[in-house]
Amino acid sequence: MRKTLLALAALSATAAFLPPPAQAVEYPWCAQYGGRGGDGGRNCGFVSFEQCMATVSGIGGFCERNLFYKGPERVHKPRRRIERY
Repeated sequence: MRKTLLALAALSATAAFLPPPAQAVEYPWCAQYGGRGGDGGRNCGFVSFEQCMATVSGIGGFCERNLFYKGPERVHKPRRRIERY
């Protein structure tokens, strides 16, 4: 019984220091690569339209906005009221 409790305590302590799970990163532009019937693949890993166009240049395809991109998370700071006398 003591060994089981000790093992559970060690497991809990180890789990507390594990890094959080990775999150998917979304970017604002997607490249739809050429191919037969437009099935060449899709990559939504481009920061700018120019970067996307440079990638598809010469290999065929087109660029479009990523509909799942929400932009950077904005933190709104509360405004301080200025008291006027």
